[in-house]
Amino acid sequence: MTSTTCIRATAQPGTPSEKPSIRIADPGFPVVAQHMYMLMLRNITTDGYVVNDPYTGQASQPGCVIAAPSYRGHTPNTDQDYVFNWMRDAAITMFEIAAADLSDQAIGGVQTLTDYVNFAALCQSKAQPTLGHACFTVGGDPRPWTEQSDGPALQTLAILQAYTKVDAPTQATARAVIQTNLDYLLAQYQNPTFNLWEEHQGLSFFARSVQLRCFQAISANTLGIAKPAGLAAAITWLQDALGRHWNGSYYISMLAPPAPGSALSPLLPESVGYDANIDIVCACLYGAIPCIDTQLLATAALLRSQWADPNSAAYYPINGDDAGSGLGPMLGRYPGDVYDGDMANQQRGDHPWALCTCNLAELYYRVANSIVSSNTIPFDDKSAAFFTALAAPKGTSVEETAQVLRDAGDKMLRAVLFHSDHLELSEQFDGADGFEKSVSNLTWSYAAFLSAVRNR
Repeated sequence: MTSTTCIRATAQPGTPSEKPSIRIADPGFPVVAQHMYMLMLRNITTDGYVVNDPYTGQASQPGCVIAAPSYRGHTPNTDQDYVFNWMRDAAITMFEIAAADLSDQAIGGVQTLTDYVNFAALCQSKAQPTLGHACFTVGGDPRPWTEQSDGPALQTLAILQAYTKVDAPTQATARAVIQTNLDYLLAQYQNPTFNLWEEHQGLSFFARSVQLRCFQAISANTLGIAKPAGLAAAITWLQDALGRHWNGSYYISMLAPPAPGSALSPLLPESVGYDANIDIVCACLYGAIPCIDTQLLATAALLRSQWADPNSAAYYPINGDDAGSGLGPMLGRYPGDVYDGDMANQQRGDHPWALCTCNLAELYYRVANSIVSSNTIPFDDKSAAFFTALAAPKGTSVEETAQVLRDAGDKMLRAVLFHSDHLELSEQFDGADGFEKSVSNLTWSYAAFLSAVRNR
């Protein structure tokens, strides 16, 4: 059966929506992804495509990935400035550039990867107070911001993916950036960091997962990149540390450092209400957590239910409307989230995110692919809720289970497309009426959609 999705017309909140004659059929996701790729490229600078900081007038250097072309005075009901290069967002974007496998002559091809490596080296040379500094201006200067040790790990992974595509001088720059990152990470991986959402400092499941993937990639690399001493010990330590985030029901996003003399890491006090947190799914997609880890699947089931179940305190009303049209659900970051791009007028729990929704869809696709390739369903007491919520209880065949998972992912991507502004993706949607909100044209939103379709 062929499904179609109309893309919702632009309208102001509170006004009736109209559906234009744009329809997305089953074969349409790869075609839509081509458009999304070009929309994402608008946020990556080159020597001929220069972005100026709207407040300082500073001109961008090639290879800068701005988080979004959205700033105070530009986007209604938003008081945040996203015309900056976040190390994490840029790396996630480059995963998709490298995966596209375009020629040197193609827009968004090898030259974009070369520019990225050189811009990474520029930012690294200026980073302060630490090499984990998370945010830079379009010219490569550090912006006053937090220190986040997931960034150098993700940057290293992105550069590894780009390495064989770039020329010899760029490879030399890449090796130097990677070595500096590894020296920093091997000194920091056991320490607290600001987390993925830049709100709490502690022991981050996400940071630990991407650090582990980074160390594993370096340990297994055949590119001639040096493997520093301490890698094996760091890998073992992080594998053990990640297991300590399991509380018996789900993975906890943030833990506090253990008290002196104690091996136990308590829940970070200020992060109460922070779980279930979508950064656990991100830790699979961008990090080292296997998609068939049944503890991950238990967490993913809770994430879905807290925003799709009408009885949940975190329920988004738009998910009920969408369900009637065979769409969704859409997901947010964590229950009780108040950030909506307008710090002066925060609304609790009112905003699913495009990237969060795409991330869970991608997890469904990855699990489906794993089930088919292994002919095994990772069904146990922990993962039972994950499968039964999608009408694939114990005893469902491999083929049926895989199709159920793909269908579930498709419904989520269709919801993102339906609520988009003719494929342009903001950071968030309104949880009541579904219209886009927060900063416009978020680069990570496009990258997340592309990654989901690629894994589909």
